[in-house]
Amino acid sequence: MEPDITLYRKAEDLKRLNFINSHIRENIDEGDKVLDVGCGNGNVSLFLGQKGVQVKGIDISAEAIAIAKARNPFSYVEFEVCAAEKLSDIGERYKAVVCSEVLEHLDEPHALLEVLYELLTDDGILIVTVPNGYGPREVFMTKPMQHIQKNGGLANKAIKSIKSALGYKGSTVQSAAENLTHVQFFSLNTLKQLAQRARFSIQQISNANFIDAVFPVSLVTNRITALQKVDCTVADYLPHGLTSGFYTVWTKQNAD
Repeated sequence: MEPDITLYRKAEDLKRLNFINSHIRENIDEGDKVLDVGCGNGNVSLFLGQKGVQVKGIDISAEAIAIAKARNPFSYVEFEVCAAEKLSDIGERYKAVVCSEVLEHLDEPHALLEVLYELLTDDGILIVTVPNGYGPREVFMTKPMQHIQKNGGLANKAIKSIKSALGYKGSTVQSAAENLTHVQFFSLNTLKQLAQRARFSIQQISNANFIDAVFPVSLVTNRITALQKVDCTVADYLPHGLTSGFYTVWTKQNAD
């Protein structure tokens, strides 16, 4: 594993990168370009580039793309401030498209998936990773924290102070975008329904991690990588619904 090129250091992030890389390498031919939609600071694109894959990373956040460009040493990896709809309008097609940790931020994820359907070749794959909206991380961390932040007040100030004292910076290595609020909370069933509606079939589902990102467990696991790896391994043996995220591979449904 070569994590240096990315900003990721946590075991779950690296597990997700390896899932994406392995399935892309199995499904593309030499010379095929991969599209990374909602690429943020470029971690997925740069990891694939380190493996020799040609990648186009797009995001609507100019701040995130600026970071990605500044970190990019590869001539065959490019980044652009661009909505996926623009690529569809000019007829670009890709044998592999990555949509990692994106759909949960969208008010209308189906609209993006309709565009990705057009961008994907008929024999291509779409790799989608999302948090489990009813798993440990979203239930015990994301939902309560977003509720507190939305309401503001003393509770929000107190939590910010505590997090700062514990060394949490309040930023993310995923993206420099201003708004990273989760507005969709997927179960495996609702994710399958969304795929079906957008004319995709989910061919493979893997689990992310279990509870290493849940406070107060995270106080320990954030400092001990070996425990993060154990947590990721435990997740592999759990029912999908008990884990904190889903890694999935989608293909187009056969048109009649």
